[in-house]
Amino acid sequence: MAQDHLPQQAAPSKLLDGIRRMIEETRSAVAVTVNAGLTLLHWRIGRRIAQEILKGKRAEYGKEIVPTVSAQLVPEFGTGLGVRNLFRMIKFAEGRRSAESRSCFP
Repeated sequence: MAQDHLPQQAAPSKLLDGIRRMIEETRSAVAVTVNAGLTLLHWRIGRRIAQEILKGKRAEYGKEIVPTVSAQLVPEFGTGLGVRNLFRMIKFAEGRRSAESRSCFP
């Protein structure tokens, strides 16, 4: 309780600047990591749907199955897995097939 009444002293600006810089650097690094992880996840989801569910079939079958998959995922994971986004993920994966051999995409 005695500590509650201690006067606050101004922290040295050099110390505060250093701490602020560490916080901002960490925030930036976390944002980059999260963005990379989400990009990879979206590519993998698109690839999985294209390979395992659509199996090369197009148009009509995709129009039927993708909404079903979305309807089962959205309640658990949110609207980011809506029908429109799943189709975008499929297109993304199809456009990145050549990247499999030369980048971070497994």
